[in-house]
Amino acid sequence: MPTTLLAGGSGLIGTRLAELLRAKGHTVRLLSRKPKGPDQFGWNTEKGTMDEAALQGVDYVVNLAGAGIADQRWTESRKREIIESRVQSARLLRDTFMRTGLRPTAYLSASAIGYYGNSGERRMNEADMPVEDSFMVQCCQVWEQTADEVAALGIRTVKFRIGVVLAKEGGALPEFIKPLRFGLGTYFADGQAWYSWIHRNDLCRAFVWAIENEAIAGVFNAVAPQPERLKTLVEATAEAMDKKALIMPVPAFALRLALGEMSSVVLNSNLVVADKIQAAGFVFEYPKLPAALQQIFNK
Repeated sequence: MPTTLLAGGSGLIGTRLAELLRAKGHTVRLLSRKPKGPDQFGWNTEKGTMDEAALQGVDYVVNLAGAGIADQRWTESRKREIIESRVQSARLLRDTFMRTGLRPTAYLSASAIGYYGNSGERRMNEADMPVEDSFMVQCCQVWEQTADEVAALGIRTVKFRIGVVLAKEGGALPEFIKPLRFGLGTYFADGQAWYSWIHRNDLCRAFVWAIENEAIAGVFNAVAPQPERLKTLVEATAEAMDKKALIMPVPAFALRLALGEMSSVVLNSNLVVADKIQAAGFVFEYPKLPAALQQIFNK
């Protein structure tokens, strides 16, 4: 049976991915700052240390590690932490592969659709260059470059540019739900920004698919085939929750005042396409928003 090592495996994506991998017969190991119990191994990305036993007999490594993009306001020190946490984790894994000679069959890395910048109404595919030089663009470029350093060792490498992950357990959706519980739905600016979303199950299934298919390498947009505008997303969430809500705009300037530069995470428009991953054979379980939300709210 295959063995998969997850870095950043305790978060929203990693916990579900571990469940799917175990259901497929994988032994799942976790890299953790504070390992507890079997199949957990210690590492410290700042100090560049890692329990090398974690790699013994490992077939696949999935790197989801990194400080939360929208967890705190973007001070200069926080922005440095967001980038360094991603660079340090990838380079520690790469250096350990090189030092020990213990190399996985495949290395899978998270990235984000923030790579493209605020691309407005333009349909963006994997071959498109970023439209600006913002912090998120720089972050994603460096993030992907460190994955490319692993690929340079001759390891099959897959990079997923992940969209807005929909799940009740975390991410953007709980933020939409909060005001809806009180009969109020909010969207930002004119609500026409494109949100390229993906159901958490489909994202985790994409990682499993990439692990299982040896021909899959390179960069893929991990987004559902039908992006939606923000206002539509909020309205569809209210409908899936059976909540009658007054849907109101929040002015963009108010958000910029509250969040500063980090407001770009919610104000940016990204019309990102899933053509490449579908052409490669991945089949979405939830290609359309209503069915995705119905599943999430158990309807």
